[in-house]
Amino acid sequence: MSNTSSITHFLLLAFADTRELQLLHFWLFLGIYLAALLGNGLIITAIACDHRLHTPMYFFLLNLAILDLGCISTTVPKSMANSLWDTRAISYSGCAAQLFLFAFLAMAEYYILTIMAYDRYVAICQPLHYGTLLGSRACVHMAAAAWGSGFLTGLLHTANTFSLPLCKGNAVDQFFCEIPPLLKLSCSRTYLREVWFLVVTLSLAFVFFIFIMVSYVEIFRAVLRIASEQGRHKTFSTCLPHLTVVSLFVSTGIFANLKPPSISSPSLDLLVTVLYSVVPPAVNPLIYSMRNKELKNALKNLFLVVVFQQQ
Repeated sequence: MSNTSSITHFLLLAFADTRELQLLHFWLFLGIYLAALLGNGLIITAIACDHRLHTPMYFFLLNLAILDLGCISTTVPKSMANSLWDTRAISYSGCAAQLFLFAFLAMAEYYILTIMAYDRYVAICQPLHYGTLLGSRACVHMAAAAWGSGFLTGLLHTANTFSLPLCKGNAVDQFFCEIPPLLKLSCSRTYLREVWFLVVTLSLAFVFFIFIMVSYVEIFRAVLRIASEQGRHKTFSTCLPHLTVVSLFVSTGIFANLKPPSISSPSLDLLVTVLYSVVPPAVNPLIYSMRNKELKNALKNLFLVVVFQQQ
């Protein structure tokens, strides 16, 4: 029997046992990570440098890109290093830091996605009140509330999880330190406290998801009343990417944490976790820039400035 005081490190789940597959995992994750760094970095730079993008919608998109970079940097580099060096170990403090940062950044990202839905709702359904409801001060306050709420959620989950006695070894059935696999290592019924806290957090996330869906129902109803085809196209080009991101993030996240044990398996758990922790930060820049003409123009102008400065 091991307990919390005797655990100095944890063993993360390996993607593969053979050296060839470990290196394949390393190069695959490296490609995804570099794509996320490049895509989100370009969005951050374009929004920061182009004064035409200094609007509430792009301000929240800037926050989303920063949070995406934080989320993927919390989980992927350590997994890559473990595959490259053929190890599974992560220190006790490193595991706690990983759990805190991911919970903090993931929840803050979800709050930002909710605010982005509200921003689109006000812009399309209540345009005359947009300047009042989403002024610069209101936007800063909402973003600060999202970051602060995420920080508090991460802190409470981390403190609660690592206060539990762990007596079922130190092997974490996931490629990074996450709450559900860590709860499996507890031998005390006090782990139910964290389970209920997790259920409350996910229930709150589901309430926000309903708010997002209702907002988009109203948005699409308003869009269908727009006489201009160009106006409808512009609205859909900004709303559909956001709806895609939210649906992927929420559906996989809730399924990963609340799925019945009867359908749980290491391969399924790994796949679902990758879908909500690794894929969104990498594809978000593509989704948002692919159908957004203003952002594409800003990136094009940024590219031209860089090219001509080097000549």
